[in-house]
Amino acid sequence: MGELQIAYSDKKITPWGGMKLLKDFIDHLQILPYLDELNIPQPQSNRGYNPNVIILGFWLSIFTGANRFSHTDWIRYDTTLQLIFEIDRLPSNSTYNRFFYKFDIERNTKVFPLLQQWFMNQFNTGSITVDLDSTVITRYGDQEGSAVGYNPKKRGRKSHHPLMAFIDQTKMVANAWLRAGNTADTNNYAAFLDETFDIVLKDKDIGLVRADSGFYSDAFLSWFEARALNYIIAVKFYENFKYEIGGITQWSKITKGLDVAELYFKPHSSQNRRRYIIVRKRVDNYPKSGGKLLFDEPTYRYNAYVTNLDLPLDQVYNIYNTRADCENRIKELKYDFGLENFALNKFYATEAAHRFMMAAYNIMALFKHQILQTNMQLSTLRAYCFALASWITNHAKTQILNISLPLKRRAWMDSLFQTIRQSQKPYKYP
Repeated sequence: MGELQIAYSDKKITPWGGMKLLKDFIDHLQILPYLDELNIPQPQSNRGYNPNVIILGFWLSIFTGANRFSHTDWIRYDTTLQLIFEIDRLPSNSTYNRFFYKFDIERNTKVFPLLQQWFMNQFNTGSITVDLDSTVITRYGDQEGSAVGYNPKKRGRKSHHPLMAFIDQTKMVANAWLRAGNTADTNNYAAFLDETFDIVLKDKDIGLVRADSGFYSDAFLSWFEARALNYIIAVKFYENFKYEIGGITQWSKITKGLDVAELYFKPHSSQNRRRYIIVRKRVDNYPKSGGKLLFDEPTYRYNAYVTNLDLPLDQVYNIYNTRADCENRIKELKYDFGLENFALNKFYATEAAHRFMMAAYNIMALFKHQILQTNMQLSTLRAYCFALASWITNHAKTQILNISLPLKRRAWMDSLFQTIRQSQKPYKYP
């Protein structure tokens, strides 16, 4: 064979030809025309970028692997990808920064609840389960709002502490707020819940709300009860509650080493007596299980949940356990969508970038469900169907996207395009 020689070509080839699938789906979704109805910042000169181009460019950067603003330049010179999405020219890194700096608390409050509500209206399902969660985003600079607070992995480091609401059935983000790093989960809870349930989810049937122990407070529970919402919330083990658990004599066995019990309890900080489900796991049988060692003899680890559901103990426990999937949603947002790295100096600019990132996540969630029927993460999808070398040719006044794909996979790709053409909104979930 001899030494492999080098040659050059000026043929305009994109590594992202499979993104034509996403282009067709976004057109079918009709989200870009809806953005025109929102209070999005407009350019101040005729030469400025259309805001929809900036937002779409930001989403394309994320979909192709960018996880910080400096990476958005990666696709700026991919003219074939821009032709696929009918974009004359993608913005620069600095253009994205200037765009997000135009967002403040007032604009964020006007734009993003309506955008998230629009997403919720794109699908039909029965009663939905809403999972509330928060996470820690470590910061290494002096970004506005970053502060030293709860940060178990990087103690003493500044962080942001976003609050999020997920839809279990659709794997979508219902709402998300960025918050300062020294903020507790219960801080400003009423405003977040009002926005989430009264605006974003106002047309949905809420079957259940689940949350971890960071949301365990009488204020949270009373808010749900005033709205007649069912809930299961993990419980913090305060001393008076530990004392009550120590007095339990009747346990129901679910399986070897796993027992459940219930009690009705009124904390000192509450006027209400509520139902609590206690779970204990024998350490010998579940050595890697989470939970608290409450007593001197480390035989069992304990978990507890407060609920207003009138269901058997084991059902309450099993229903809450499926909530662990929202932790996977947060990991995917961090690893594949850049949740930890798209940061600007101004707090509400960073929040705007994050909330547009959530929109990208929801687009991908709908695309995976409706077109691909898969739960693959974005990093896998890039290699599976987006990263396909392609180029554009002209024939009889028609532009043709030539996708490099093995013969045996072409019928599969054609079927995906056909699925998009035949899709009907609102999308259906079981």
